[in-house]
Amino acid sequence: MQLSFAKEISGKGVSLALGFVVDPLASRHAFNDPAVALMRAAQSHGHEVFAIETSSLGWRKPEDGHPGGCFGELIHLHLRPDDHDWYRETGRAWRPLRSLDAVVVCLEPPADGEFLAVTWLLERAEAEGLRVFNRPRALREHSEKIAIAEFPQFAPSTVISRDPSRLHEFIDEQRDVVVKPVDGGAKVRVFRVHRNDPNRNVVVETLTDNGRRTVIAQRYLPAIAQGDKRILLIGGKVVPWCLARIPRAGETRGSLAAGGTGVAQELSPGERAIAETLGPLLLKRGLLIVGLDVIGDALTGINVSHPAGLAEIRQQSGFDAAGATITAIEHACGIS
Repeated sequence: MQLSFAKEISGKGVSLALGFVVDPLASRHAFNDPAVALMRAAQSHGHEVFAIETSSLGWRKPEDGHPGGCFGELIHLHLRPDDHDWYRETGRAWRPLRSLDAVVVCLEPPADGEFLAVTWLLERAEAEGLRVFNRPRALREHSEKIAIAEFPQFAPSTVISRDPSRLHEFIDEQRDVVVKPVDGGAKVRVFRVHRNDPNRNVVVETLTDNGRRTVIAQRYLPAIAQGDKRILLIGGKVVPWCLARIPRAGETRGSLAAGGTGVAQELSPGERAIAETLGPLLLKRGLLIVGLDVIGDALTGINVSHPAGLAEIRQQSGFDAAGATITAIEHACGIS
């Protein structure tokens, strides 16, 4: 029998038991962490919040009276507004994930082997009847950097390869190029390479590990000075505010982890056109919350596991993107 934490709350309707698959709680920076923003929003909507650290996920064959299936350590949390002391743990237990009403995945890149293992395990939980947002298969099939290849009409001039000769050819053609790994996180090594750069061979050799690792090279976009925009899609709809991550002086990367400054801005017509085209399509694939990375009017990445910008957009614009996400999850779970 499936155990459910859901209960009736007077005046608020149904409370869900929502699990959040996260990197270790101790590593969270509550002031701008999207997982924390989502958990706080879930609690404010009257739901029970459980953190599930990825290290606790597993699967067991049903046998000898053991129910089996996908399991994890469910850490029951009470969220607090203090960013320095942001939660209280009120209990923990190892349980089948199907005892929850839904699970939300909120993991930082890179999408390495352990990330893939998480998606495979969650896919088993999904087969057992658990709702998972975003869907595990969709998480696997949308590489943050490579996914733009499906939408070349929006992408800047790009080549994806591990062949140094192909990369050097592209650098010669474009003259000013940004090169980075396809599977890195916010602090990934990003190099801007000019055609006459004396270090271009070293950069290409280092990033590709002498032709053993695939990288992405894109024409340098001067619009980065106005910010690397994170545009959010929630339930297929476009959030009217984006987070412009503006690089510090002398820096190519706009990410906040690399020292960039986050500024909430309303979307431009070009940014909205990209988002409105992709939103319904990605939702049909099981991607309820998505972050699009846009520089100027060019799509440079599609993030499906770590919706950065939720906290900053609310702080600066008042738009509650995290709350809108929980509302979308409620609708998907059949409550409103």
